[in-house]
Amino acid sequence: MGKSKVYKLLSGFNSSKWRLTYKSIFVGVIAGILVSLYRIGIEFGTETALSAYSFLRGNPLYILPWFLLGALVSWITYKLIKLEPYAKGSGIPQVEGIVLLGMKIKWHTVLAVRFLAGLLTSFFGLSVGREGPSIQIGAAGAQAFCRYGEKSKVEKNYLITAGAAAGLSAAFNAPLSGIVFALEEVHRSFSPRILVAATSAALVADMISTFFFGLSPVLGFLDVPELPLRLYPWLLLVGIVSGMVGSLINKLLLASGPVYERLPAPLRIAAALLFALPCGLLLPQVLGGGQSLVQLVSKLNTGAAMLFLLFVVKILFTCVSFGSGVPGGIFLPILSIGALSGSILGIFAERLGLPQAYITVFFVCSMAGALASSVKAPVTSILLMAEMTGSLVQLLPVALVTFVALFTSDVLKVTPIYEVLLKRITPPDGEQIDIRKKGALMEIPVELGSEAAGKKISEIDWPAGLLVVGLHRGERELVPNGDTQILHGDYLVALSSALSYGETHSFLCGLCRCEDD
Repeated sequence: MGKSKVYKLLSGFNSSKWRLTYKSIFVGVIAGILVSLYRIGIEFGTETALSAYSFLRGNPLYILPWFLLGALVSWITYKLIKLEPYAKGSGIPQVEGIVLLGMKIKWHTVLAVRFLAGLLTSFFGLSVGREGPSIQIGAAGAQAFCRYGEKSKVEKNYLITAGAAAGLSAAFNAPLSGIVFALEEVHRSFSPRILVAATSAALVADMISTFFFGLSPVLGFLDVPELPLRLYPWLLLVGIVSGMVGSLINKLLLASGPVYERLPAPLRIAAALLFALPCGLLLPQVLGGGQSLVQLVSKLNTGAAMLFLLFVVKILFTCVSFGSGVPGGIFLPILSIGALSGSILGIFAERLGLPQAYITVFFVCSMAGALASSVKAPVTSILLMAEMTGSLVQLLPVALVTFVALFTSDVLKVTPIYEVLLKRITPPDGEQIDIRKKGALMEIPVELGSEAAGKKISEIDWPAGLLVVGLHRGERELVPNGDTQILHGDYLVALSSALSYGETHSFLCGLCRCEDD
């Protein structure tokens, strides 16, 4: 082989795509280790909470010291969140703020508060999940890597998205869901570079998490039967009900924050810990994110009345926990509430002739439907069920229910929950985290039917100070001029000197995306 051929081969491996790949592998390693450690801590805290409430049931004299301990933990958590306000709640809106709006968040304080506050509150069994914090922890790990190993603003954006994908992958041992979530929810656009970065990081993070937790799916339902085609009409009802349940959860979770604002800030977390006490003493099944609750529902030996009680209390407990601002997510609680609603519906369907064995199919489908209708990430919801249950048999029923549930939530005019939460944390005056700083560099795909598709660059009314400095078309990287025609499928690289990151992103989205009618 001649020198020129060897050079061409080596230069191919030194292209931007492969440089991004090996950087994403490092991000996956960092995110996988951090999230696995966080997951171990949260699971230990939840198990300890179950043991503690069991002890208190038999020794009520210790309830007063438990109150005092709760007061101390709530005060410490309040101080930690005050130190880093962007470490409270889910964490997913914060990551979207970084990627979509250019928000500047201190990764080191986020990691410290996420670990300390999350672990402390887990000992009280609050009804929050680990997935949102894991996504932010993965993104913060990517920020740490970029701080020392990446200068390009565009690639920083890719790597932070990859870190988010790795975080979800390690939280649930679900690499495909992590990849799709990065595209569907965090970055909100498809790009070959985003796909490469998210895939590399998610697979590596999943491999690391298996060293800690093994290869078994998080919700290993190995005996879920295949639903016969003659029973598929039931899925329409399952989709409608799960869509209504997810919409209800969405509304209640968003309403819980403003309700808590009526309380002094130091008392909000204390109120959540106080509410956890009767739940832990009387109904310990609702403690934690909900993984054990889903396992309980899967055994099909709980009556409809008990399931309905768990359903109501789990919704209230989740709203009280999440609304207080404690570091915690909502994926697992929503999934567990969806499982309860699906199982209740299945019990009533059994009385109308449905074989009992298929109740499991109902609650698996309802989990995906409830999540999709609340979060508005249907593909992620479908894949998450496949990976968490370890079965592809239910892929078609889950998909059908998911899109019926999504349609139901759209009819009810439900806004994606993370979109609302992102608006709430966006500083209106740029104080503390300046998203109005002028100057931005970003890449965005051109969709079929968008305003830009088919036009020459000179035919578009660009804002002052915004220049198209690059155009990716397949494997080619073009240097555009005024006569360059933009085709759907192209990726524009735009540089702004007069607009902020958020303003640049808003303009380019309106130009390059095909909006709904």
